[in-house]
Amino acid sequence: MTAHDRTLPSPSSWPWLGTLPAMRNELHFGDRELRCFAERPRSVYALLERAAATFPEREALVDGARRWRWRELQFEVTRVAAGMVQHGVAPGERVLLMLRNRAEFVVALFALARIGAIAVPLSVRSAPPEVHFVAAQCGAVAAIVEDDLLEHLAAVAGGLRWHATMSGQGESLPWPALHADTGDSAATPVHEDDTAVILYTSGTTGRPKGAMLAHFNIVHSAMHYEACMGLTAQDRSVLAVPLSHVTGLVAQAYTTAHCGAALVLMDAFKAEAFLQLAAREAITHTVMVPAMYQLCLLQSDVTQHDLSAWRIGAYVGAPMASATIAALAERLPGLILLNCYGATETTSPATIMPPGFTAKRPDSVGVAVPCGEISVRSATGQAQLAGESGELWIRGPMVVKGYWDNASATASEFSDGWWHSGDLGRIDEQGFVEVLDRIKDLINRGGYKVFSSEVEAVLLQHPAVVEAAVVGFACPVLGERVQAFVCLRHEASSDELQAHCAKNLADYKVPERWHLGFDALPRNANGKLVKRALRASVGL
Repeated sequence: MTAHDRTLPSPSSWPWLGTLPAMRNELHFGDRELRCFAERPRSVYALLERAAATFPEREALVDGARRWRWRELQFEVTRVAAGMVQHGVAPGERVLLMLRNRAEFVVALFALARIGAIAVPLSVRSAPPEVHFVAAQCGAVAAIVEDDLLEHLAAVAGGLRWHATMSGQGESLPWPALHADTGDSAATPVHEDDTAVILYTSGTTGRPKGAMLAHFNIVHSAMHYEACMGLTAQDRSVLAVPLSHVTGLVAQAYTTAHCGAALVLMDAFKAEAFLQLAAREAITHTVMVPAMYQLCLLQSDVTQHDLSAWRIGAYVGAPMASATIAALAERLPGLILLNCYGATETTSPATIMPPGFTAKRPDSVGVAVPCGEISVRSATGQAQLAGESGELWIRGPMVVKGYWDNASATASEFSDGWWHSGDLGRIDEQGFVEVLDRIKDLINRGGYKVFSSEVEAVLLQHPAVVEAAVVGFACPVLGERVQAFVCLRHEASSDELQAHCAKNLADYKVPERWHLGFDALPRNANGKLVKRALRASVGL
């Protein structure tokens, strides 16, 4: 078998799904030949339009005491879309959305899609300089922000045509002012390759880059989630991660619209409040980071809540410890855990774990989504054989066309439709993908390669460890050595943890420097560990 033959997977990697929607090769974004679903909605707004036509009386959106059926949500969206047009927003123009998980966020997303404009979601944790950079870089013409975040627009407000807050703070428009009579206006036609959303990367290696999520990308990702998780209109998904992140936006907001399922919003995750909400709303589906599941398990009364309806628990952003998987299986036997791997540039999912494989393959993030391809490449871009490690390159209809007004970054990170993920990984003969490390986080200890994810996984098996992060530190003899940052559940010594690692790892992989404490490790707004902050904390 040649290396070229190991570009994986084909649709046969999902035999447990039965018959997939028909696929065909198509040209998109100029010259990319991609495997696509033949029958699909042709825009983001079409997701809402179809749900409202097919399931008009089904519950669509829940935000605390406020509830909308699909026909009611579409009517609200058309009114806000008309108001945006009256306030001068034209097709292709960019509007910032700096909102918490609230109904107005969802309405604004679909209203912008209806008029062919581009949504630019920003985390509510963004600092004013970050807001200023994004507004200038994308050329935003308007913004909708939380009342208490209006000051974040101070440096850019003069360059906007208008800005709105929920209650009309200062000189901003109040949210109700964006509502107008719909008249007989139809949705603005768009091409499915047009940009629907610009999401800025977390900027862990420099200035954020604006990934251009096309209607075509979002629709395929929603269809991948629907097919691979078996989602239907009967599902109810609780959104506990930020809507401003690709996971909350695509895996839940757009996917529930595609399925006609209900989206239940949670402003901020608190384990006890989540369990109460999941029971009260008979939640069937969610997508969270592993730490959220662990926090749920730490609640003494987790089994006292009626979570019998909860059947899909997807997780993203990090591996889940085997002990956590086992504990969830014991306490919530009806819950199917599914690991998902992707990025902003892949419009959320690049791989999804097939049902029934999570406990068997805790080291894997699953297999490539049906229309996607993943290839392992060497440093020179050559395809690797099955089982060999290298950089994961990803291609498919979910991969964005590039970065907004940043031709150099697009040219450096995309090749013939393949996105260079920056992740080290490998793919086995069955098509299961394993993510080993970020390329920049690989530790080279005297010529021996240490994947931080492997060491972290071993540390998470220790009962005293809540979370762990492993990085290298400089050594004049070996180049680098291994150090670990650990958040503890209860007292444990470095000697104890070192002995635990020595029993499960080669000697060169065992951490030699330890940083132990009871404080949570630093994470960005998307829930991912920020290793540069850990390095900085010890002067690296």
